[in-house]
Amino acid sequence: VQLQASGEAWCSLGGSLRLSCAASGSIFSLNDMAWYRQGPGKQRELVAHITTRGSTTYAASVKGRFTISRDNAKSTVLPQMNNLKPEDTDVYYCNTRTWAGVYWGQGTLVTVSS
Repeated sequence: VQLQASGEAWCSLGGSLRLSCAASGSIFSLNDMAWYRQGPGKQRELVAHITTRGSTTYAASVKGRFTISRDNAKSTVLPQMNNLKPEDTDVYYCNTRTWAGVYWGQGTLVTVSS
């Protein structure tokens, strides 16, 4: 399984960004997808999760500002991040789990300036 995430992104306080992650090597529609983030010296934390049926869950810190959706026809997951804050600055990772293991994208640096 390969996960190809979109490139580095940045915006100002209150701005919006949309990332993407394209999956290959597995049947995308059969796998839950998730986004995590990790800052320097911090543990990687779950930001958003979407099941195969489209049910979503979010970290408390982003609930109401972030949404995650999926396009099974394009094997792509799309996190939409609104009302961004400087504390959202992190490296964001696409993630999936299949019967064969856990897979990560290459990481996308998101920078929010104040």
